[in-house]
Amino acid sequence: MESRRQVGRAVIVLICGTLVYYHCAYRNASLVSLVSDVFIVLLCSLAILGLLFRQMNISVPVDPLEWQISQDTANSIVAWLANTVGAAESVLRVAATGHDKRLFVKVVFCLYILSSLGRLASGLTVAYAGLCLFCLYMLVENSQSISAAPARFLRRRNFTGEQSSEQDSM
Repeated sequence: MESRRQVGRAVIVLICGTLVYYHCAYRNASLVSLVSDVFIVLLCSLAILGLLFRQMNISVPVDPLEWQISQDTANSIVAWLANTVGAAESVLRVAATGHDKRLFVKVVFCLYILSSLGRLASGLTVAYAGLCLFCLYMLVENSQSISAAPARFLRRRNFTGEQSSEQDSM
């Protein structure tokens, strides 16, 4: 059940990323335009659903307290963000001081690759490619059918190989 949920998340993230990429890269629209378009579509959809429910005499309770996230969830999101920024800052600080030569070389190499990649493609294209690779990684990691197929193939191959070597010895 959990793997299906992870696969569903990967597909949803991929679809949303594709729509953002299309809107910003091909239509040459800004991110503000995208956000306003999304809010307009949501507002119109909710208005149409409200009119439809009113015509069908269906009462929909609207309680804003149900829409809020818990304090624990908000704290965990902020803690994750603070830990991520803190870890990146500490790695860059250690690399900048030059105490760890290997880390310094790794950071310089990664920044050089990102700089070269930035000259070849727009930032949005690179971000979309990263999103696609991340979604593919999530799909492969959590899909039982994909990970079970190579194991079945390898077992058959080993089985037939063992059989042929036994037949050769007879």
